[in-house]
Amino acid sequence: MGFFIRWLFALLLLTATYNPTSWNYVRWSMDNYQDQLAMVLLLGLVLTAGYIIYLRATLRSIGAFGMALVLALVGTLLWVLYDYGVLDLNNRDLNLWLGIIALSIVLGIGLSWSLVRRKLTGQADVDDIDA
Repeated sequence: MGFFIRWLFALLLLTATYNPTSWNYVRWSMDNYQDQLAMVLLLGLVLTAGYIIYLRATLRSIGAFGMALVLALVGTLLWVLYDYGVLDLNNRDLNLWLGIIALSIVLGIGLSWSLVRRKLTGQADVDDIDA
């Protein structure tokens, strides 16, 4: 259940930033930055903080190579689904949603990997602390 919640928050972060609907930060900020600049900046900083938390945790737990590997696995899964006729990639909005879901899976795994590793091996990850 813990992974699902972390993945769901990653999905919410990505979809709040941009998605194919008109309900996203990018489109809202472009339409309202002249009238509501303070709110645009505040929400942009909140989203930036969310990305920093997720990206830092992901890079520390699985690294850039791990991120690329998870993204490659998800991409290959989509490729297999396309080859077997399960997916039709002619729809631009569907492709964008698939990209958002793929990135959210990478971030969800990155945020959860230290916990999974500790359960599998019994070893805990420890942050480096400068003395």
